[in-house]
Amino acid sequence: KVRGLMAIPPICENAQENCKFFDNMRHIFLDIRTKNIDNISMYILSMGMSDDYQEAIRCGANMIRVGSALFGKRNYT
Repeated sequence: KVRGLMAIPPICENAQENCKFFDNMRHIFLDIRTKNIDNISMYILSMGMSDDYQEAIRCGANMIRVGSALFGKRNYT
């Protein structure tokens, strides 16, 4: 059962540049939500990570992912 959408925008120089991607995803989320499709309930709009979560929240995100802010950068060695 689909409960929402998740988006990760491209890497941008300025986190505010992501707003156009977040806004577009919010419009898609709302469009799908109004269609009442079987097995799809649009409750979760997951956008934003540690570097851009504030913009994502302003654009309608109700779930964010802030692992790096909590646990630090990943060590890939």
